[in-house]
Amino acid sequence: MSSAPAARPLASADTAARGLDLLLTAPRARTGWRVLPARVAAMCLVELQKLRHDRTELYTRAIQPALWLLIFGQTFTRIRVIPTGGIPYLDYLAPGIIAQSAMFIAIFYGIMIIWERDAGVLTKLLVTPTPRAALVTGKAFAAGVKALIQAVVVLLIATLLGVTLTWNPLRLLGVAAAVLLASAFFSCLSMTIAGIVLTRDRLMGIGQAITMPLFFGSNALYPVDVMPGWLRAVSAVNPLSYQVDALRGLLLGTPSHLPLDFLVLLVAALTGITAASCLLGRLAR
Repeated sequence: MSSAPAARPLASADTAARGLDLLLTAPRARTGWRVLPARVAAMCLVELQKLRHDRTELYTRAIQPALWLLIFGQTFTRIRVIPTGGIPYLDYLAPGIIAQSAMFIAIFYGIMIIWERDAGVLTKLLVTPTPRAALVTGKAFAAGVKALIQAVVVLLIATLLGVTLTWNPLRLLGVAAAVLLASAFFSCLSMTIAGIVLTRDRLMGIGQAITMPLFFGSNALYPVDVMPGWLRAVSAVNPLSYQVDALRGLLLGTPSHLPLDFLVLLVAALTGITAASCLLGRLAR
């Protein structure tokens, strides 16, 4: 009869001891396949935390796409000199401006990593157990999330201007995937260039030199059929063209090559992550 009450204090003592062990013992580190996704998510969240302190970048970057749609789009809609397959030119232009604004955000992302190098942050990150590929991928997809916010702004402006866009949830998920993959590539391209030139001034000059050729060498403003032969060759190797083609197919329902578009964007993003990861150590020297 007396054994049952005596067992209760012993059980409670064991429970308290286990709780104390949990407090004194460090949690087990993630191992295996869970390491890379966890580190990528952590780096992405760190990058996005910066938006909480300064949102002016998002507001100021919305001005340029708004001007493209308001001035360039509406003017050429009235002129009707560019063949668009029977859709208004403003509708045709809107996906191209989404791609352009996302590229402009990502293409100068290398400046941030050079700033982190100069501030000593990058060196501290490289001595952690975090793989370099996870560092680069986290920064790349943080750029993609910023580009997604920009894409939402452009979609709202286009809707206010009367552009007919689809609101199918599955198609919008495809739009988000295209924006994320393309932004990841262009941000990694910027970080790769940063690992080569090593200074902000040089990176700024090269970034300004390649953004316009990438934009005008794509199908963002006009169809490939009206391009001269040499420009068609440039467009064929330009990832921006495949992003614009995917966005038009998803948002407007125009003929597109979605499997090829997403395959090219995925390969480009993986190639960019690999190149930027290889040069990250050189940037920190």
